[in-house]
Amino acid sequence: MKMFQNVVNESRWWSLLSLVFLCLGFSQASEITFELPDNAKQCFYEDITQGTKCTLEFQVITGGHYDVDCRLEDPDGVVLYKEMKKQYDSFTFTASRDGAYMFCFSNEFSTFTHKTVYFDFQVGEDPPLFPVENRATALTQMESACVSIHEALKSVIDYQTHFRLREAQGRSRAEDLNTRVAYWSIGEAIILLVVSIGQVFLLKSFFSDKRTTTTRVGS
Repeated sequence: MKMFQNVVNESRWWSLLSLVFLCLGFSQASEITFELPDNAKQCFYEDITQGTKCTLEFQVITGGHYDVDCRLEDPDGVVLYKEMKKQYDSFTFTASRDGAYMFCFSNEFSTFTHKTVYFDFQVGEDPPLFPVENRATALTQMESACVSIHEALKSVIDYQTHFRLREAQGRSRAEDLNTRVAYWSIGEAIILLVVSIGQVFLLKSFFSDKRTTTTRVGS
């Protein structure tokens, strides 16, 4: 009997853990990484209901000075957020009305450098793991542990995303620095070669025989 209870408890534990991972997949968020060419502008639209809390986070991963223009408008065209040449930022707002909200990223100020931009647009909050409606009892110890695991996993996902972006940006900076060092080394080699050839010709001119002209003045 005791073994049967242990099997039931273990089965319930794994079922709750499966629910935790399943709920992580139903997060109402849009994460996109896209290329933004020079002199270009890219806009996105999201249908939001009134009273919904939303958060827009973005970061420039590669390109130029790692900056971009960002603009957020409500369905009436009212500007809710506008920043120029930002490397990264986060903005939270509550929808004032129903409709399609537009947020745009612009690289129109750049003439030859394209950018790689990442953004995360979260609409609303995650549904509770265990809804409290029509619930007469408090959460059990197992359910409380699942809620704690759920919150910890969300934090882990956020940290993984943050460090993945940091790693991509750092790799881009390192590759750009490596390219600049390579070009600088080639330039130094060319200059050194030109100077060396010039010194050789200069020293050669010092030891070359020069004809002297003697003028005899008659009386």
